[in-house]
Amino acid sequence: MNTFASAATTPRRAQVEHWMRQFQDWLCQQLESADGGAAFHEDAWTHNSGGGGRTRVIQDGNILEKGGVAFSAVWGQMDERAAQHLLMPDPRYFATGVSVVQHPRSPRVPISHMNVRYFEAGNGEAWFGGGLDLTPIYVDEAQARWFHAQIAAVCGQHNPTYYPRFKQWADEYFYLPHRQETRGVGGIFFDRLTVGQDGTFEELFAFVQAVGEVYGRTYSHLLRQNAALPYGEPETHWQLIRRGRYAEFNLAIDRGTKFGLETGGRTESILMSLPPRCEWHYNQQPAPGSAEAHTLQWLRKGIDWLAAEKQPVPERVG
Repeated sequence: MNTFASAATTPRRAQVEHWMRQFQDWLCQQLESADGGAAFHEDAWTHNSGGGGRTRVIQDGNILEKGGVAFSAVWGQMDERAAQHLLMPDPRYFATGVSVVQHPRSPRVPISHMNVRYFEAGNGEAWFGGGLDLTPIYVDEAQARWFHAQIAAVCGQHNPTYYPRFKQWADEYFYLPHRQETRGVGGIFFDRLTVGQDGTFEELFAFVQAVGEVYGRTYSHLLRQNAALPYGEPETHWQLIRRGRYAEFNLAIDRGTKFGLETGGRTESILMSLPPRCEWHYNQQPAPGSAEAHTLQWLRKGIDWLAAEKQPVPERVG
């Protein structure tokens, strides 16, 4: 048996996998505490070539209508097509990570996503990836600025180039070209921080840990801050439309979804990111000057959220 693909036997793999497991535990506790009405239920699974994971889902909570926090540590050998698509230097791989998507019940509470991951190829090359972003149904500019400020502060503690680089990368990645709009107000995205090239293992691992932890703190705060805001049927209708955009991105563009499906991952766990309910309406456009139209004004690339208050946008209505 190939020892590379047999288990997480190396110290690095074991160290990262251990933290990912602990991080899943911690994040679920943070989200349960913020929701105050539901608990995560675990579904353990095994991968067809080696390893497995723990998918945890929360449903019908006080704030969260549906959310998932998934851990996995898998290994094996990709088929040639998948390896080429993912630019793998060797088709043998080890991968571990935590992936998160939360869909709140209230349209006043933003959808959120976070992912942190570690890969090793059979030739010994290793890298980290990850990102987090916020998808408000109604953009609150002050909260978007605060969210980006928290991320920028964490990035700055590790490398002063990280936030501007990864924020731009997120603008490009979390984008629906067929809609010509960003998925939300963005965040950061980094696909391949290579050990030895972009930093030491310890430096890159510390950054990934910080990304996961800042997500837990900031999103728990936003859940509590927005949960009691009033809304009605028009806001819920708009929410279902925006959730449809979220589903389009995850099914057509998201690389994690593609990686999971192309490597024989567990379908239920891969598609946990989809909203519980969403709608599509033919060529529906928000009324000019409405709160919905105001939100669409913010769904574009290149916004400097750290100085967004200086940028001209339509007056908020509604």
